[in-house]
Amino acid sequence: MFFRVMDKDRLPDLVRGLAAEYEVIGPIAKGDEFVFAIVSDPTELRLDYDTTILPPKKHFMPPTESLMSFRVQDSEVVGEELDRTPRVLFGLHPCDINGLMLMDNVFLQGYEDPYYKARRESTLIVGLNCMPHEGCFCKAWGTDEVHWGFDIFLSDLGDRYFVSVRSVEGADLLDRCVETRQITPEDTAEFQRVASEFQASFEGQPDTSQVPLLLDAKYDDPIWEELGSRCLSCGACSMVCPTCYCFDVRDRLEPDGQEGTRERVWDSCLYIDFAEVAHGHNFRASRAARVKNRYYHKQWGYLSKFERVLCVGCGRCASACKADINPRIVIEALQAGGGSL
Repeated sequence: MFFRVMDKDRLPDLVRGLAAEYEVIGPIAKGDEFVFAIVSDPTELRLDYDTTILPPKKHFMPPTESLMSFRVQDSEVVGEELDRTPRVLFGLHPCDINGLMLMDNVFLQGYEDPYYKARRESTLIVGLNCMPHEGCFCKAWGTDEVHWGFDIFLSDLGDRYFVSVRSVEGADLLDRCVETRQITPEDTAEFQRVASEFQASFEGQPDTSQVPLLLDAKYDDPIWEELGSRCLSCGACSMVCPTCYCFDVRDRLEPDGQEGTRERVWDSCLYIDFAEVAHGHNFRASRAARVKNRYYHKQWGYLSKFERVLCVGCGRCASACKADINPRIVIEALQAGGGSL
């Protein structure tokens, strides 16, 4: 990795240069909130955003994705072409970059998912530093910083960006798209000051180092029944989560029943039919069982396989939950003895 400095007024040049070669996706305003969407004009970018409604995973694993089409009459099956559109995801915060790397463990290890892999290999990542917003607890999970998983990372120093370059592709992009300069001792000092200010801005982050052991001890705690009584089983938390990866595969027939498509759609372990099998048996029929399963999968099950918890502390789930269930508060309640929120 090497470093450069880019004057902030050069940012439009960088975006236009990228747009000439790639589909640029970045944070833009949608009402009072923000979304990752295609950027056609650099002025659309809102790099002051706190978080987005949906995470960047939607550009690698779309909510609905056609896998193949078929015709019954002649038994024709046509697989969809893999999406290899050259893209740049611009302005991702460290938590979302960490989230993508957690998704990589699922879709690129063992049985590789060709649809996810094609998009991932065709996409460059430009990261952006941030300040913690209300509701985020990324530092608790160690996702407040990122040292890999990006091609370029921009740290805002006021009138300029401290640019960290991680890949050969990222270096080539800078050379082609924008003018930068060598860093000076003053740039380094300001970068360290901003980094220190960022770390000092976190307050009251829970200590999560013992959470897996805590969950072992709290498997039958009454808190799960309380959460189950509140949960609406709507799945909103899963839909906005940057690391939820469950999906269903459905066949959609045309009205004549002769043609159709096979689609992959996002699914949620909180849906009542998620764990239902033949003859109507449901392994997690109660809402309490489904809520507990989600927490144990995130903070225990994934950890046992990949040595990382499946949460980046972005806070989207708490914002989306209509029952006011916040994983940070749940963990703190368990640490305090459990029993009730």
